[in-house]
Amino acid sequence: MTLVHRLTVDGRDYFLPDPVTDLKRQILEAIKDGGGYVNIPPLRGGPGIDILFSPGMPVTWSQIDVGGEPAERDDKGGSAVEDEFGL
Repeated sequence: MTLVHRLTVDGRDYFLPDPVTDLKRQILEAIKDGGGYVNIPPLRGGPGIDILFSPGMPVTWSQIDVGGEPAERDDKGGSAVEDEFGL
């Protein structure tokens, strides 16, 4: 199974490769500090993009299975992959 992470910031989607743990930490720190720029790496090569994150900004994460075996589901129909940040 290949997972691609989708980060949606203020209605715009950014697709990211694994791992995203450090990126999630950077975004959370920027928001907790009252705002700050975080570099969002590209899915395939390139410099990425700097986004200014601030408190109250709508940010969502989702995971997309882009190939291989069907993703395992828990008994509630959600993904079996846990989000260590609870976001």
